[in-house]
Amino acid sequence: MSPQKIGKKLREIRLKLGLKQSDVAKKAEISANYYARIERDEENPTIETLERITKVLKVKSSDILPF
Repeated sequence: MSPQKIGKKLREIRLKLGLKQSDVAKKAEISANYYARIERDEENPTIETLERITKVLKVKSSDILPF
């Protein structure tokens, strides 16, 4: 899965939960701008950051990653 699909998937899940980008960023302890760039596929988050984001969105990493 390309990074682009990861960002798109994160956005879809976030919208289904009715969360704003800033909500996810605050709970994941990252800046809202950084999170927005991840969704737009301008940034490749570290595994640690991705784990924090998936916990906030209440999904497994396997729901986001292809492996």
